[in-house]
Amino acid sequence: MTLPVLESSIYQLRLEPLSWEHFADLENACAEGDLGEVLYNSVPYLHKLKHYFTQAFEQQSKGERMAFAVIDLTSDRAIGTTSFHDIKPEIPRVEIGFTWYAKPYQRTYVNRVCKYLLLQHAFEELNAQVVGFRTDHLNLKSQKAIEALGAKQDGIIRCHMLRKDGVTLRDSYIYSILKSEWVDVKALLQSKLMQYSNKNYFEI
Repeated sequence: MTLPVLESSIYQLRLEPLSWEHFADLENACAEGDLGEVLYNSVPYLHKLKHYFTQAFEQQSKGERMAFAVIDLTSDRAIGTTSFHDIKPEIPRVEIGFTWYAKPYQRTYVNRVCKYLLLQHAFEELNAQVVGFRTDHLNLKSQKAIEALGAKQDGIIRCHMLRKDGVTLRDSYIYSILKSEWVDVKALLQSKLMQYSNKNYFEI
């Protein structure tokens, strides 16, 4: 599977195929602020980061996932990861997930820019009919961020999956954007991204 490189020169961000070259940067990002210790987010435990990479590559080899490193072009460092996953070519459908960013980049322009690049690629290049999202019922920040994209909640799957501790069960909030909704969602995101001017990158 050949992964694209998605880039925004305006916001100095690039999504490039995840590789072992990104490990050191993401290890530092994961360790900063003990992000991996929050049970309900997508950040792996620091001691399981190698497994996180290996799992991503295995899923990718099966056509189940397209994993990206998020690169800050101003520093040329990897500051997070995101993926297409649960890829269903017969529909076609993809989900966006496995998303996390280093602490200084959370609640900034970064997430919206990344989601815009991914959604644009999914609908305009992959010809996806639907793009899905899922998040832990305890992860209120993630729910808010997904809803701010214009995604609609499809429902809740109770006791859907194990959290990363391998013990506790989570309910999953399920969201989606349809291809027919992309024109309006795209305009909404473009409008919100225009708010980030004069280096005022934090969400309004």
